[in-house]
Amino acid sequence: MTEVVLYHHVQGLTEGVQSFADELRQAGHTVHTPDLFDGRRFDTIEEGMAFAREAGFGALAERGVTAAEGTGPDVVYAGFSSGVMIAQQLAQTRPGARGALLMYSCLPVSEFGAAWPEGIPVQVHGKDADPFFAEDLGAAQALVESTEQAELFLYPGEEHLFADSSLPAYDAAAAALLIERVLAFLGDKAA
Repeated sequence: MTEVVLYHHVQGLTEGVQSFADELRQAGHTVHTPDLFDGRRFDTIEEGMAFAREAGFGALAERGVTAAEGTGPDVVYAGFSSGVMIAQQLAQTRPGARGALLMYSCLPVSEFGAAWPEGIPVQVHGKDADPFFAEDLGAAQALVESTEQAELFLYPGEEHLFADSSLPAYDAAAAALLIERVLAFLGDKAA
């Protein structure tokens, strides 16, 4: 099956992120979940952002890139929210990437290159009224318009970390649909 490197969001490597990874593993995929926060978890996005600012976004991104060095090149990079920055960077710059799963966030393609790399499928997932994702929606739409290998999925609601079953923002119906789409992606496009 497919090898995946899954980067957690700004609240840390929560039980919900681990549960999401376990669902992919149960479908036969190999999933790595590097802990960029060394076991720290935060109760709110604001607390996590404060920690990330103090630690340095660049330093955390470097840790994420370093964590991927232990995998082969034939990997799908996935990220939740702030983890998207690392996943997208690797998908756009690391030779041999198989695909990208960008959940709750999307950066402009120009952050990491002139265009989305040819032959690399990508999915972007977010809530249609999520104020955090609203800032990235234009970048996600531009990505989808730039390549036939990109898909954008919008879910109704405003919850940001909606697929993390350990957080109050969890939306079981939307999370189930996201998992279904991710598993189809891993099975059909990236395999």
